[in-house]
Amino acid sequence: MLRLLIGLGIPYVGVIGLLPWVASHGGFVMGIPWLYAWMFSWFVLTSACLGVCWVCFDRRRDLATRSGGN
Repeated sequence: MLRLLIGLGIPYVGVIGLLPWVASHGGFVMGIPWLYAWMFSWFVLTSACLGVCWVCFDRRRDLATRSGGN
């Protein structure tokens, strides 16, 4: 359950849940409109969330499967 919260819940809230708040704020980040910068940053942050899930929950299982597979 925690795996789903980290891997899917946090990115979902970041992209969909906070979108009205982000859209109401103007401005620019390094010449890019704030909304586009926010959406682009979630590409990287979603990958980071999935990486945390793999390290915390699935890495041991993956390593055990690879070492005992033959």
